[in-house]
Amino acid sequence: MFRFGDCCSRWFIGCLLMALGASGCMTPGPSYEPSKPDLPAAWHSISGGATASMEAKDLSRWWERFDDPLLTSLIERALDANIGLRAAEARIREARAVRRGVAAGEGPNVSVGGSYKNVHSSSGTSSNTRAVGSDGYETNQYQAGFDASWEIDLFGGIRRAVEAADADVEIQVEAARGVRVSLAAEVASAYIDLRTAQKRLLVAQSALETQKKTLALTQKRYQAGLVTKLDVANAEAQVASTESTLPVLEVGSRQASYALAVLLGKAPGDLDAELSLLAAIPSALDRVPVGVPGDLCRRRPDIRKAEAAIHATTARVGVATADLFPKITLMGTVGYQSTRSSTLLDWSSRFWSIGPSISLPVFDSGKIRSNIAVKEAQQEQAVLNYRQTVLTALQEVENALTAATKEASRQEALHKAVEANRRALDLALRLYSGGQTDFLSVLQAEKALYASEDTLYQSFRTVSTQLVALYKALGGGWEAEGL
Repeated sequence: MFRFGDCCSRWFIGCLLMALGASGCMTPGPSYEPSKPDLPAAWHSISGGATASMEAKDLSRWWERFDDPLLTSLIERALDANIGLRAAEARIREARAVRRGVAAGEGPNVSVGGSYKNVHSSSGTSSNTRAVGSDGYETNQYQAGFDASWEIDLFGGIRRAVEAADADVEIQVEAARGVRVSLAAEVASAYIDLRTAQKRLLVAQSALETQKKTLALTQKRYQAGLVTKLDVANAEAQVASTESTLPVLEVGSRQASYALAVLLGKAPGDLDAELSLLAAIPSALDRVPVGVPGDLCRRRPDIRKAEAAIHATTARVGVATADLFPKITLMGTVGYQSTRSSTLLDWSSRFWSIGPSISLPVFDSGKIRSNIAVKEAQQEQAVLNYRQTVLTALQEVENALTAATKEASRQEALHKAVEANRRALDLALRLYSGGQTDFLSVLQAEKALYASEDTLYQSFRTVSTQLVALYKALGGGWEAEGL
């Protein structure tokens, strides 16, 4: 029967019981406490206007509020195929694998091995050997067995490391969620830019047709001797000036289309066929349910990520603190050893070595305490970064609310300006045709109408883009995923 020596056995069992009894009773370093930021009760920029409401609704698919099926399709395809998002998800898997490796430190390590050696020794040694010539001996050594070790987490260093690794996983999860939020907003913004460039191109082409008709009218009046060559030159300059804007608008349309393709993980130009069909600039159908500022910390991934960073750095203070205490490792080796393979597994060939190893830091020139100070400083930085992230989030929401609200008010005035400029141009053309006004009035009216129409569509873009920025600032768009 296999028996340990009495002394070895008592020593081992005593250490094991002590370790198991004490394990879990101590956790080094400070414990993490969830942050409670000081937030305002309501948004400063909400004044009962048409842009936003204090309702708290689900924002996980906010893009559907724009009522544009193609926009919805583009965003959903991007969330499935975007390369940056796939990389973020891979980082989550990496963090989870690291966490499993850290948690493995809580259990024992066991390895099985074997070896064979052929040893040539000098003459004069005595062993179970055979002579080789007159100058030495040759020995065969066979060995097989297993080694085991187990570091008892008596003072909680490994538990704190696992806690930190859990927080690291959460950091990567929230980072991926942040990528989803940003990606949806980028796709929406690029799509709005595309539709705006297409609309502005139509406006420029329409203005160009009107200006060409005016040029033709001016040329006829010049041939009839009713106007001077100066009027013809001014009309030609107006046509050329408007023509010069077309290539710029075409470039903007193509660049937006290329950006959308890349966001969907495709090559530039792959979406040209479906994006070439003209459509309106998307606009939200109802007010944005912004809720209250307190909702922001529960929803925005960057705030949640900053919170997880506080947790991770706090736990790592405990990991560093645990280095001040003894480390106890239970080690054992059991196997067989023989000089002949035929007797390797005989009971008499057995051997063992078992017992605890204790390591206690006595003097390290302040290295451990310096490391603790480093971790404490990192934890303080994480807390400050969290506070700054919350303030930045509040600022982004307020900025987007203000910009969208004010631009919506400006848009009403632009609508009136366009209508007034249309009436002014019609009147100027009638008067000019009847010889009741000069060409300068027509020229100014054409310029004013084109400028106001172009500005109006840019205003449509600004309002829609600011609404997208508001949804992004609120942190909507990740809740439906399964990270």
